[in-house]
Amino acid sequence: MSGSYKHALDRQDTVRLSVRWRTQRRDVVDYAVTLIVFESGAWETVRVYDGAHGVNELHRYTRSGGKQAGMVFHAGTLSEGFVAAQLEVKRGWAEMIEGWRR
Repeated sequence: MSGSYKHALDRQDTVRLSVRWRTQRRDVVDYAVTLIVFESGAWETVRVYDGAHGVNELHRYTRSGGKQAGMVFHAGTLSEGFVAAQLEVKRGWAEMIEGWRR
């Protein structure tokens, strides 16, 4: 089974959480949790948390350099990392965007 959703994180709808996942039985086997911001007329990726390589990875993006190398952000299962990634973005999106802007 797979699913997805997008959720506005600010009142102006210029910051969004985009979530996609795939499950087998009840276990998450792949996911992507993406923080995106609408700036200068386009949607830009700020952070991606994913399980594409079977581990919970975080990819930071920069304005000048784009996607940075992944780093493990959670040592648990992909299901646990999927939940943790969503919580991290919901709690820290403003700081994440400020870091991306620098």
